Amino acid sequence: MKNSKISILALILVALAMYPLGTVIDDFYPPQGPTEITSMSVGDTVIAGTKVVNEEKIRKVPLLYNPQYLQDYIENLKLLDFLGSIVTGTVKTPIERITSGNISKNGVAHGFKGPGILEVNGEKLTVNPPGTFVYGEKIPYMYGIKTENGLEILEADKTLKTVPYDQISNDTVPHNYVSVKRVKKWFKNAELGQRITLGYAIANFNDGRNTVAPENIETLFGSSILDYMENYPSGSPILVYANTNTKKVIGSNGDTLGSFPQYNDAIREHNSRAFVEAWNGTIIPPHSTSSGKETVGFGRSPDPHAPGGWASHGVCPAARALRGAVSQAGFGLPTGITWSEYAVQFGYTVTDIKVTNNRNYPVKILMWTGGSGPGMRIHAKVIALMPQ
Repeated sequence: MKNSKISILALILVALAMYPLGTVIDDFYPPQGPTEITSMSVGDTVIAGTKVVNEEKIRKVPLLYNPQYLQDYIENLKLLDFLGSIVTGTVKTPIERITSGNISKNGVAHGFKGPGILEVNGEKLTVNPPGTFVYGEKIPYMYGIKTENGLEILEADKTLKTVPYDQISNDTVPHNYVSVKRVKKWFKNAELGQRITLGYAIANFNDGRNTVAPENIETLFGSSILDYMENYPSGSPILVYANTNTKKVIGSNGDTLGSFPQYNDAIREHNSRAFVEAWNGTIIPPHSTSSGKETVGFGRSPDPHAPGGWASHGVCPAARALRGAVSQAGFGLPTGITWSEYAVQFGYTVTDIKVTNNRNYPVKILMWTGGSGPGMRIHAKVIALMPQ
């Protein structure tokens, strides 16, 4: 035992003695670059606990070139690595020499909350915490194409698999956005080569991070973000993270449904409630534009003055409430809404109506109703989500 201790001590002394030589040689044999040892792409979203360094990619170099690495092993009590280097005459670059900022000595992301981002700062691999707000855009990413062999499924224009028509099910086809029943109906009526969108990614982030594919959204941002995305049309802004602790009402308004029996007051009430449902809970990031949800249905009333002879009457009182709230908040007139009593322009659906947030922080739109029938009240508020 005594001889073993002496041997290890001797090795440590040798390593320390070689340190000055290694420092000089290191100028001729520089350490491995940070992008060469990642387990994912720079720019990817990272949550705490993610392994961001692939140790198998760290190359071994002759110990003579980098003997100073032995000192790192000693300081970090990595005695097995130390002894292995002495025996083999080779050494790996210690992880901490090519990483910094929220990456452990074992190459694991830690020490932050929310969706971080993998970056290179000062020639070192770094996980930067999220900014105050992180938001992107919902974009089509996964498609189904009708082929002679069945439904060819592509993600980012790369074929994943082809599913025969009689095998299309919840187990074989993505169905967060399009039901299997609808996919089958589409397949029967589609021509060869036609495509249907099956899944959406989040891209064009405000902090420049990489696109997040559909299968990673819930893991990285939570199920609530996935649920939100499923209700809003393609191109909608998606706020995935906000470090806020103050909510402030910056705009509010209300209106009354009223009675227009020639347009069927029951349908009008349904449509007003649908408009409220479409906009309630809508979150608009800073300097972004959003519509309401696309997953609501509206009834039709006959109207000889409307294009096509019908219109979704009842949306105007709700639109007036929304108009008043966003105007009080300092926003411009929403697209598709006028200043008149008949607030919604003919031909505009709820997803054609868009509100632009001109503030430097996100806002949330709340809408609700009170009572029923012609006296039903419609309420709207704009809530500022202020940073800490």
